Amino acid sequence: MDQKEAVLCIKRNNLPKTWVKQISIVPMDLTDFINKSTAAGFEFIPRSQAETDDSKKQIIPYIILQTHNLKRTAIYNRQGSEQRLHDLWSIGIGGHINPEDNHQQTDSFEKILMAGMKRELDEELEHRPQNDTLDFLGVISEEKTDVGKVHLGAVFRILTDTPDKYSPGSELFQFKWEDTSSLEDLNLELWSRLTLKLVPDF
Repeated sequence: MDQKEAVLCIKRNNLPKTWVKQISIVPMDLTDFINKSTAAGFEFIPRSQAETDDSKKQIIPYIILQTHNLKRTAIYNRQGSEQRLHDLWSIGIGGHINPEDNHQQTDSFEKILMAGMKRELDEELEHRPQNDTLDFLGVISEEKTDVGKVHLGAVFRILTDTPDKYSPGSELFQFKWEDTSSLEDLNLELWSRLTLKLVPDF
């Protein structure tokens, strides 16, 4: 962990109670998420502090990739900097939002969120189609793990007809497209299991 890294956070007590239950799976549209997050207030604090301060939730864009017919979903094996998630399969690409995503002092929460999401995609994928459909599914959170207690997932989905056009970077270890119907048989991280409950028709 970069000791100097700062991450976007919102105070837990300012968030809707439905977002911070023991297990939270909250479908909503992007406008609702933006409005409620903006009303709650947000700040950048040192990540080293945020990782042990459960009075705040770090906001994490969590992006899943699926084919338009929903039959295939991209997965990868966790081998990155977060040791607590190693050797679990994930369907979510994403990470922390940093001050570099806040391009101007007057940037809105929405601008910062979308900039952070785009940066994460650009960092994790060496190539991806730019015109594939993007939608917002909702919010996930859990209090069962040390990781979950200090993070809140903003779940996005990209739908594609050209999965072969997605080229993973080195962080997406063993990246592949899996039959969606077989995902629950994998050793998935908890956030991925929660996300599947947001996917329509799963």
